Amino acid sequence: MTPAQFLARVKRNEIPPVCLFLGLEGYNRRRCREAIVAARAAVEAEHFDAAETPLAAIIDDARAMSLFANERLMFVKGAEAAMPRSSRSAAAADEDDGDSDGGPAAAGSAGPLEAYVKSPTPGVTIVFEATRWDFEGDEKAKTERVRKFYGAIPDVVEFRRFTADEARQELSSLARASGVKLDPAAAEALVDALAADVARIAVEIEKLALYGKPITVNDLPQLVPDARQSTIFALVNALGRRDRARSLESLDALVRDGEYLPLALTFLAGQFRMALVAKEANLRSSSQIQGHFQRSGIQMWGSRAEQVATTASKFTKEQLERGLKLIFEADRDLRSARPDDRTVVENFVVRLCA
Repeated sequence: MTPAQFLARVKRNEIPPVCLFLGLEGYNRRRCREAIVAARAAVEAEHFDAAETPLAAIIDDARAMSLFANERLMFVKGAEAAMPRSSRSAAAADEDDGDSDGGPAAAGSAGPLEAYVKSPTPGVTIVFEATRWDFEGDEKAKTERVRKFYGAIPDVVEFRRFTADEARQELSSLARASGVKLDPAAAEALVDALAADVARIAVEIEKLALYGKPITVNDLPQLVPDARQSTIFALVNALGRRDRARSLESLDALVRDGEYLPLALTFLAGQFRMALVAKEANLRSSSQIQGHFQRSGIQMWGSRAEQVATTASKFTKEQLERGLKLIFEADRDLRSARPDDRTVVENFVVRLCA
């Protein structure tokens, strides 16, 4: 089920006795945790770590009736650790390591959980949290192994990453609730800067609420640490649309912020090269891009993969090749006698948008 469906069930006080939180997206997971805690306000939540406590011991604890309360709320983090050793190794390395000896595998058996789900202890709520892996790319198979191991649990809440559109909608909601006034360009830049990570967006909105006045796109580099890189990324987006005016506005913002233009051009070159690789390898999602570059030994984090995916979607293969050629020429001109860096980069922008 989706987080919204789960929250609706909690609101109706239809909390399942056992549920699995699956996926690494943190914003909605925190909302769901807080909703359960609020619904079970009469009891203090208990916390377990599956890496430290065997699954059988956790189930035995859930079976034990409390002498002082009719209800219990148990959160089990690191639920992946309860899987048999061979399954954990397969999930981590995406292949079975062949270790199937009876000791660790038996210790990680899902049998006690299956028996408990059929007859849960009245008044006890157990939430298993498997938050290590995502649903796409190389991590998809790992997540499915976790889902299979916990297959006895009928109520699984999937915490998937927000799309850019969903992040924009959530940003608008958070800004209204906090009384933060963002102009449309600033809102778009903030989503781009934080790679549609709503957990990070929520933190930044809390900070921006202290600013006390409307926020424009020009205010963001001073207020949000990642916004300067977003200005460069906004330049990439404008170039992709062949929007010469917006491209030159983004360049002007970089100059005002004191950005070293040869370094900005180097970032553009790297962005174009990785986008071209993604095009040639037919990589369509950010998780595919991240996995592809990591397998090649190139460090790639989630937000950068999102940017590469967006760049690849805005340019054709031929346009990326032409852009790299123009970047090479601009880099050559930056190293020779010239009026100034801005003139060279402006000339690059005009030629690429022609």
